[in-house]
Amino acid sequence: MKFGICRDPRIVIPVLWPVFLSGVAPATAANLFHDPFATEAMTAPAPQFPWRSGEPPLRVPEPQPLIPPQISDPLSLAQLTDLALINNPVTREAWAAARAQAAELGIARSLFWPQLNGLASLTHSKSISSGGASVPAQTRYGPSLSLAYVLFDFGVRAGELETARYRLLAANLLQNRVLQDVVLLVEQTYYQVLGLERLVSANEETLNSAGVSLKAAGVRHQAGLATIGDVYRAETAVGQARLTLHRNEGELAKARGQLAVAVGIPVDTRLELNPWPSEPPITEVLESLDLILQQAKTMRPDLIAAEAEVRAARAAVQAARAAGRPRLELAINGARTFFTDERPDSDSYSVNLNLRVPLFTGFRDAYNVRFAQAQAEQAEAARDRLHRQSALEVWQAYFDLSTAATGIDTSSGVLKSAKQSAEVALARYKSGVGSLLDLLTAQADQASARVQWIQSQFDWYTSLARLAHARGALMPAPSS
Repeated sequence: MKFGICRDPRIVIPVLWPVFLSGVAPATAANLFHDPFATEAMTAPAPQFPWRSGEPPLRVPEPQPLIPPQISDPLSLAQLTDLALINNPVTREAWAAARAQAAELGIARSLFWPQLNGLASLTHSKSISSGGASVPAQTRYGPSLSLAYVLFDFGVRAGELETARYRLLAANLLQNRVLQDVVLLVEQTYYQVLGLERLVSANEETLNSAGVSLKAAGVRHQAGLATIGDVYRAETAVGQARLTLHRNEGELAKARGQLAVAVGIPVDTRLELNPWPSEPPITEVLESLDLILQQAKTMRPDLIAAEAEVRAARAAVQAARAAGRPRLELAINGARTFFTDERPDSDSYSVNLNLRVPLFTGFRDAYNVRFAQAQAEQAEAARDRLHRQSALEVWQAYFDLSTAATGIDTSSGVLKSAKQSAEVALARYKSGVGSLLDLLTAQADQASARVQWIQSQFDWYTSLARLAHARGALMPAPSS
């Protein structure tokens, strides 16, 4: 009996595989099949542990504004809006999305063109004859050219092109809506900063008034005309006014950061703003509510974009249905082959007309149609929801604007009366006729009336901006 070395891997691998695994731990052997590339080691070891990278963290670059603002000069709302439309990353993101969708339209149009491909090949082959004759090896090379063109496909390409066209329209409209969103954001934060600046000034006046009351209470206490309780009560009013002032100063700092981010500059940049007029230019809205509601249907880019998405989804349904139908194709091939031996070169060509009939695709086409129909229904529901929401936004902004206009007149009268009441109460207290409680109550009423007056102006400006945004205008209408 002779023994030899078996070199056939079909025999060696099954025999040696159990021997190899016998020297490996069972868990390790199981991991070779479960996670051969050790990808789970790149995650957290357990759900309760955070993931930690073994490499240095990625460095996030600081965004650079395209046009930095002129910080030295007070900025108007129009100047801030221009800066935000250029510097805010949201506008660049929406523009890039629209350009990407334009490229999708180009891809859809390319399907109507023939596909031309060139190929250069090098082949070395040897045939083994079963008759025992020796066949020399052959080496051949050469270029080839192939052209493929779909002549007819029952509307698949047309449906895809229609889908891409409507989606590009939707992307462009959504970019316009993003611009409107940025304008609204700048307006809201702009008026919020100005309102808080006025509120801080009002709180400083309140703190000064409380200080005057404390001084008057101290004078009367020294003269024996007031108790120490009056002094403590006045000190409490001063502390409360100071606390309110500090809180509003913190809210102002936060609002300034929000405005800087809305403009697209670093959050710690301080912007000097033009103050709003002492009296808002209140005029009645010339258009009726019904007219504004109708304008929202034709002017709001996001609502029109939702309709474009519906039509794109319907076109996708037609393309999915056509995908299961026959397709007529034309294929043309031409090649030249060169040999390294003495055989002459050869040329070849072929012209094929193919009718491709999908007989069975594992129910893929049926599910593609069902998927496209569901997406179309989803797009229709989203459009209807946005339609109702846009009408509600117009409705609420319209009545908020009317209410704020009335509130400005009312709060202005209340502030005037509260100011006079506080002055009378202070004079009475200094003269020894009134009580400290009456004085502090009058000063609190004055502070509350001043806050209401500032809030009414803020509500009017922001309601005007929201009404313009709800109707689809880029900026508030001059007439309103």
